[in-house]
Amino acid sequence: MHTSSLAPCIMVLGTSSGAGKSWLATALCRYYANQGLRVAPFKAQNMSNNARVVATPEGAWGEMGSAQYFQALAARATPDVRMNPLLLKPEADTHSQVVVLGQVDAALTRMPWRGRSLQVWPQLAQALDDLRQEYDLVVIEGAGSPAEINLHDSDVVNMRVALHAQAHCVLVSDIDRGGAFAHLYGTWALLPAHEQALIRGFVLNKFRGDAALLAPAPQMLHEKTGVPVVATIPMQYGHGLPEEDGVFDARSTAQGHIHTRIAVVAYPRISNLDEFQPLKNIPGVALHWVRSAAEVEGMDWIILPGSKATAADLAWLRAQGLDAAIAAHAARGGRVLGICGGLQMLGEALIDTEGVDGNGPGLGLLALVTRFAAEKTVRPAQHRLGALAGAWQALSGVEVQGYEIHHGQTAPHPAMVVQGAQGFAGRIHAATARGDDHGLVAGQSDRTGFGVLEGPAGLGDAVDPVFELAGNGKVVHRCADHDDIRRQELLEEGLGTGRSGRLFC
Repeated sequence: MHTSSLAPCIMVLGTSSGAGKSWLATALCRYYANQGLRVAPFKAQNMSNNARVVATPEGAWGEMGSAQYFQALAARATPDVRMNPLLLKPEADTHSQVVVLGQVDAALTRMPWRGRSLQVWPQLAQALDDLRQEYDLVVIEGAGSPAEINLHDSDVVNMRVALHAQAHCVLVSDIDRGGAFAHLYGTWALLPAHEQALIRGFVLNKFRGDAALLAPAPQMLHEKTGVPVVATIPMQYGHGLPEEDGVFDARSTAQGHIHTRIAVVAYPRISNLDEFQPLKNIPGVALHWVRSAAEVEGMDWIILPGSKATAADLAWLRAQGLDAAIAAHAARGGRVLGICGGLQMLGEALIDTEGVDGNGPGLGLLALVTRFAAEKTVRPAQHRLGALAGAWQALSGVEVQGYEIHHGQTAPHPAMVVQGAQGFAGRIHAATARGDDHGLVAGQSDRTGFGVLEGPAGLGDAVDPVFELAGNGKVVHRCADHDDIRRQELLEEGLGTGRSGRLFC
């Protein structure tokens, strides 16, 4: 392919993660689109659990990183998986699901990352070249730092891309952190000469104060590198763009009278955390990211967001004591909202026969069971809400559009639905939020260290949904006098007082 026929590229590199690459690339997309150019964003490889559903060139549905999705909107372009051809979705500290051109690639997911990167490079380069044929300008975003010398040889997102496109590169540093000039000079100095030549300008981002006070540092940096400081960008508060790559500001920005406090549980493998950014901009609403039981005290809402590792994050949630805190909150009439993996956690059980995520008991606040399918569901979705009550009443009849990205297939627990229709839902699930109670589903003691009894179901026995839905007909139940559950006592108490029978854990 003759590169002379391809559109030019501007590339935004950073001295570190969080320097402001995504924000600046988004701004450049809108700026050049306003000049009348057809602009496309591009990031060869993104490591993030923030994703959106978009169409693939073949007409199917795939996923791409949220940053490039919003950059495409800023460029007034249709989001396309080629704008983020390689998406790594972390599932553990040393493991990521690999998404290539919108689709999960199981073979690449199993490969060591160094070999994987080089193998997928031709596809990344082709995606960029295709965009350069279709658009007037491509705004490219790098990842992390281009000068990580331990990663340089296998890099497919920074300088390999810059060299392939012969991009005009700017290097961005976060001056609010301090050490910006050292970061800029050090990054430049670690690059080989032919890569240094692609750096056309330095950018100081997130500056607060009088820019004149920076002198003579910009000039000194220019003398040492031959690269000018082309821009000093003021700190942008409340710009509204979502945070990327799992980075978020845990500080609440709410001012004035606070009428609603919302806690979002920030478990280790949280996904699509950018969805909660708008909550920070609502007057009277205080948004808190929480990781402990103490932090949910006094909250009006608790939100369980999506997760890329639902079973592992649920185990983490329990280890923090958040399961009991959430249950107590719900029992007091507090609002609990589960989204995607968070909804799965609120059910009775997670069942994984495919080795996708993991098995485990749910929190038991909803009569749902989730099975993990081998194939991921990736598609847009729309739905018209029915008649709603309480806090949701204003949304009655509203038509909403969104997307689905999930392995879990969630459905009502059939036995609980039947029992609930007869007014005996409490016989299926009985647990407690009292004091030091563990608050787990009755009959989950094989996973918690407590003794269990196995046998045929008797009247009032608590059926373990994992066993029941596995089709082996077993029932696991506790002794009625066990301190951690008091199952029979609670059943009698709940049913005898005329309550719904749903006893929260």
